[in-house]
Amino acid sequence: MIVVDSSVWIDYLRGKATPQVENLDTLIGQKSLIVGDVILCEVLLGVSSEREAQTVESALRQFDLVPMLGVEQALRAAALYRTLRGKGITIRKTIDLIIGAWCIAHGAKLLHNDRDFALLERHAGLLPA
Repeated sequence: MIVVDSSVWIDYLRGKATPQVENLDTLIGQKSLIVGDVILCEVLLGVSSEREAQTVESALRQFDLVPMLGVEQALRAAALYRTLRGKGITIRKTIDLIIGAWCIAHGAKLLHNDRDFALLERHAGLLPA
């Protein structure tokens, strides 16, 4: 099970050549890919028209869409933040804590291009894709 972060989807949709996009190209059709609801939201925030939003949403709906935030998950993300802050590590974006905590709780790997997730890999057991 591999979650693909918005950082990779956005580069993919923009046609950027990054190692993560190349990895995504390889994974599409071969592995079960997950798009979290908060990731879908982040990706769609970056489109400029309703037509483009509909196209991107349709493309992402071919993958498994999962809810990543509820009461229990919010509590996990907040606890993760406090644990890391206690170690002197600050995750800059709340949404990255939500995604990272969901992946950790579900044993999912995360394909990303974001330094917050690199910290979660090093200090919290997030699995890289």
